[in-house]
Amino acid sequence: MTELAALVERSLRGDALAEFERRVDDQAGRLAADLRAGRLDNPGFGLGIELEAYAVDERGRLARVPDGVFEGPCDRELGLHNAEFNTAAEPFDGDGIAAQAAQLERNVRTARSAADDAGLTFVLDAMWTRPPEEGTREYLSAVEDRGGVTVAENMTPSPRYCAIDNHILRRAGGTVSLSVPGADRAFPTILIESLTSSIQPHVQVPDAASFPEYHAAAIRTLGPVLALATNSPLLPADLYDPDDPAGLLDETYHELRVPVFEQSIDDAWEKVRVPDDLASAADVLDALVADPTCAPFLREWVTDGSRETFEDRFWELDHKRGTYWRWVRAVTGGQPVGEGDRRSIRIEYRPLPTQPTVADNVGLLCLVAGLLRGLVATDHPITTLDRDAAERSFYAAVEDSLDADLVWVTADGDRTTDAEIIYEELFSIARRGLREQGVEAETIETYLDPIEARWADRTTPSRWKLERVRAALNDGLAFEDAVAEMQAEYVRRSAADEPFADWD
Repeated sequence: MTELAALVERSLRGDALAEFERRVDDQAGRLAADLRAGRLDNPGFGLGIELEAYAVDERGRLARVPDGVFEGPCDRELGLHNAEFNTAAEPFDGDGIAAQAAQLERNVRTARSAADDAGLTFVLDAMWTRPPEEGTREYLSAVEDRGGVTVAENMTPSPRYCAIDNHILRRAGGTVSLSVPGADRAFPTILIESLTSSIQPHVQVPDAASFPEYHAAAIRTLGPVLALATNSPLLPADLYDPDDPAGLLDETYHELRVPVFEQSIDDAWEKVRVPDDLASAADVLDALVADPTCAPFLREWVTDGSRETFEDRFWELDHKRGTYWRWVRAVTGGQPVGEGDRRSIRIEYRPLPTQPTVADNVGLLCLVAGLLRGLVATDHPITTLDRDAAERSFYAAVEDSLDADLVWVTADGDRTTDAEIIYEELFSIARRGLREQGVEAETIETYLDPIEARWADRTTPSRWKLERVRAALNDGLAFEDAVAEMQAEYVRRSAADEPFADWD
């Protein structure tokens, strides 16, 4: 058995689970004490963002990224074709937003230059639709058995990823199922999750006691915000065998990333979902401890040395948080904005697909951060909306984007399903929240105007994709060729950094 397989097998033993959970309980208790003592409070709000992408070759097909590309400002993700860009935390103000945009632009540009040297292109997109040369099913199903441990050949060879994969497979009976309109498939690995790419805006909350209010507001914004951002209406074309391609375009969901991610995990546990509300900030840790443990790892298996830093002292707790998959996730104890050894508590807003350009992605960061800040700053009654109604609104947006049946509570306390009212108020509140943080009018309009134009024009990247494929079908192209033509145009426009609002 290889070292990787041996480490994975060790993590799945009962004695490892018991010791891991004992350490998690202890670390959660210590962090809860820090929360109650105010040691996770900070002087101000902060911002950060994670951005995922994938690579294609010169023919536009999915491609594996060589190791040398990751010597620059990007990290590996689940699949060998994936990459992730992270920004350092910045204050939530105009300068901080500018710094976030500059970091992302610089990092994406540098990574694209390195990829270009390897004959590849990084694409800012939510789901790849052009398979690698061997085909999607072959790529996602290529596995090797190493002493009873399944090793996916196209998964990044990380003990963490491999252990998660094997733990889920064992609970799910050896296969992961995917069922969406037009496709029912089964795979021998969770690598189907690597179909997707996303962004995660992070908003540091300075006062831990107010965190439940921000968390509740975030849950209730999921539907309207996602509806503006949908960008993954199609799986790779060779996963379909459509008798009626036009009918498939009518039936497919606008945001397949959500069911793909949920189904890649939830055959084993119901871990990927909309979270419950919190009564206090400490409930964050109670919910984390109570969540089923996936692939426990003890720090000394992979890292030597004493536990002097925060990251080392809370290593197991942070590992468990990494498998606490909620569409709004709390991050307790992260590095805050500024200097010193204080820690933070922040919202990680997880349902959003990667957008075509850096500016589009920063626009959604501004929308989310401004909206959450504005809702709380104005004491908006959005939190009186029933949590289950907010969840239904979210899944309606998954299916129908801007045509979804959304629900909202207005500033006057009235419940409404009128999208005109919802979006007029949503953008007004987001602008108010940005102004609260001292963001200049020019910066606000630079980033929010193009997102608001999606509502005004009733279009999103997912709708653009579906319309392009439908037009190609009407021109007589076969389904796979129509998808390929659409994707080639998307890659070209995205690489040219043409804001989505300017696409026709």
